[in-house]
Amino acid sequence: MSIDLSPLWISLKTSLLATFITFFLGITAAYWMLGYRGKAKSLIEGVFVAPLILPPTVIGFLLLLFFGKNGPVGKLMQPFDFSIVFTWYGAAIAATVVSFPLMYKTALGAFEQIDSNLLRVARTLGAKESTIFWRISLPLALPGILAATTLAFARALGEFGATLMLAGNIPGQTQTIPMAIYFAVEAGAMNEAWFWAIAIMVISLSGIIIVNFWQELREKGGQRGQRGQRGQGRESSLLQTSSSPGRLLVDIEKRLSSFHLQVAFTADEQPLGLLGGSGAGKSMILRCLAGIETPTKGRIILNGKVLFDSEQKINVPSRDRRIGFLFQNYALFPHMTVAQNIAFGLPKGLSPGSIRVLVEEQLSAMQLQGLGDSPANTFSERYPHQLSGGQQQRVALARALASQPEVLLLDEPFSALDTHLRSQLEQQMTATLANYQGATLFVTHNMEEAYRICPNLLVLEHGRAVQHDSKQNIFEHPANVSVAQLTGCKNFSRAVSYASQQVEAIDWGCTLQVIEPVNSEFSHIGIRAHQIIFTNNPNQENTFQCWVVRTSETPHRTTLFIKLHSAGHSPQDYHLQAEVFKEKWAIMKDQPFPWYVRLDPLQLMLMK
Repeated sequence: MSIDLSPLWISLKTSLLATFITFFLGITAAYWMLGYRGKAKSLIEGVFVAPLILPPTVIGFLLLLFFGKNGPVGKLMQPFDFSIVFTWYGAAIAATVVSFPLMYKTALGAFEQIDSNLLRVARTLGAKESTIFWRISLPLALPGILAATTLAFARALGEFGATLMLAGNIPGQTQTIPMAIYFAVEAGAMNEAWFWAIAIMVISLSGIIIVNFWQELREKGGQRGQRGQRGQGRESSLLQTSSSPGRLLVDIEKRLSSFHLQVAFTADEQPLGLLGGSGAGKSMILRCLAGIETPTKGRIILNGKVLFDSEQKINVPSRDRRIGFLFQNYALFPHMTVAQNIAFGLPKGLSPGSIRVLVEEQLSAMQLQGLGDSPANTFSERYPHQLSGGQQQRVALARALASQPEVLLLDEPFSALDTHLRSQLEQQMTATLANYQGATLFVTHNMEEAYRICPNLLVLEHGRAVQHDSKQNIFEHPANVSVAQLTGCKNFSRAVSYASQQVEAIDWGCTLQVIEPVNSEFSHIGIRAHQIIFTNNPNQENTFQCWVVRTSETPHRTTLFIKLHSAGHSPQDYHLQAEVFKEKWAIMKDQPFPWYVRLDPLQLMLMK
């Protein structure tokens, strides 16, 4: 059987040309639509995917109207005696149009799957948008883009209806494989139809198999075993230096449909802890400082440089703010090694040797020697997925510090770690921040964590700052009940002035002597659970009979739910929570009731 092979060559050249054009158009359209927020987004999206929905013959008819001799493009080409209709160029255009939606939608999905924090952290490290595209977005989306390219090629190769309308079925000129199959079946040449059907299936499936095989090799390459560690004894010079002392002034307002942030505060070289419950606005403050979010109005000034001013229309881009951001999920670039992650924010133009030295200094400072480069295999060590959670956190911190930021933003950096590792890394973080000369903002909802790491605290509630002071003053003299609760106080009672230095605790049913000056503004009295004293002397001031209603244990402490004056009638019938070490509880628990409890006047807190 003699078969004309021209449909094969026509199909290949039209499909390859269509795929080449679609590759660039699809990626460009997908990346543009990813960031487009205009009102016409739905309309544009509809136009882009229309060839995927409309029948190919309709697409071919529209192309014929557009490129025909009476169409706009056809008229433009008439003076040049050139026509798209009934040429292989027409077949390529038809294949491009019908394959474009597959390329666009698959590439868009690949870009959308990228963690947005990766792009944000790249901006805070000073990367331009073009750099982010080439070094972050494109490499991470590459598997999806290759899959899109394969699908686009297969779709272009199998195009029939639109091609027939625009290019016709001219043997040796525009007859593609799908047309050869159709007309072979129509003529009863089943052997020829089978030949072309098998040929198109082999070509299409080969492309898919090759891409899948490449992805498997890529995944195996990223999962190679970890390498041995090597010791280094260098001190980090980058941690010892900063361009200038950290001085941050913030006075911003951010209005959202369901949230209103309004805060004003200053920060210096001493770490400032942002303490508050979920939805208090802690992370939003960091995002506004980093330039990820734009405040509705206000000012942000760092070391005398205005980063944001709503009145003067100043809004410095993230890449130019010199702010290091440690995200809650660390946002390490998954396709880069440890060394490449740290080097990403280093100044441009450094030699490979200088980059290697600076990276090793950061790794040494974070006690991560041996996780970066090796002389025999430059910049090809471990990837983020090969690291533990604690190692990932330290690499992310090293990356943030490598860019020598003037402000370091830490967004709940210990939230994803277990208790033992959290304790270890807290100590590492404290030592690191002691050497860092810029301002540091540390976001947490854990009051013990905030107390251990930050000398000063800013307590937030519903987007407002309710107290800004040293940690000692906030814990000893909370401004109101909300601050006391956020700082761990569990015992409150409504209170009124009874006499000079005496307060009636309404909910506890007792009158208390206090040391703190009594003024007309207070409405509650409180005492922390660990400050309640059990005594055998009933004659001391603020000492009352009590009964234990129930208990709750932790590994080291026992919480006693106690009721004053009489025994409780139910597990919820109690006045106070007291905490004692389990050793003391073992001695106390068998003593007969009533016991005596003392509320030390020095520990009682008056608050609004």
